[in-house]
Amino acid sequence: MPARNIAGLASLPEHLRAFIALRLDAPVEEALARLIERLRVPENGSEQAGIRWVQRANFHLTVFFLGPSVPRDRLTPIADALGAIAKETSPFEIAARGVDAFPSLAHPRVIWVGLYGEALLGLAARVADAARRCGFAPERHTYSPHLTIGRVRSLRSPALPRRPLSDEADSSFGVSRVERVMLYRSEHGLRSPTYHELAGFPLEALAESFTA
Repeated sequence: MPARNIAGLASLPEHLRAFIALRLDAPVEEALARLIERLRVPENGSEQAGIRWVQRANFHLTVFFLGPSVPRDRLTPIADALGAIAKETSPFEIAARGVDAFPSLAHPRVIWVGLYGEALLGLAARVADAARRCGFAPERHTYSPHLTIGRVRSLRSPALPRRPLSDEADSSFGVSRVERVMLYRSEHGLRSPTYHELAGFPLEALAESFTA
């Protein structure tokens, strides 16, 4: 997709929150939705309010966060770079496995599922390099692929998942075949953010020419 075809580019805000991401296959997303239900609903059937669980429609793997206030005119160069990367990248697989939390399982603030695949790390490195060349600040931490499924609202929140997170530490949620990389914007909402795909770039290289 040429960068000039970014969805509604001319009508976008002058500054927007933007990131580069991947989506998982539907069966994997369904498995993650079932995981959230196991963790979310307590035995008495009333939902705990202390944790904000991510809605299935918002599941995504962030490859690179461009920033909370990206100038609209900077989207075109990064979209061009993503298009070039996609043409040189083959579709690949990533496995969703294990539940963990930041800063720890014992004191969770952000609850997440791990994502694994050497090709994923290679793609992330190429995207990070392209973003740097386009003038975006590098990430402060080493890239650690994960998909956030919940956020604890307060350090003082008494609410904890019914099922200990450690019970799911080694659970497997399936394998996804990644065939597109996407440029997204996000808007804050009253209950959760809304994500809008601005452009999608199919991975087009032949599998035989790609080394994970």
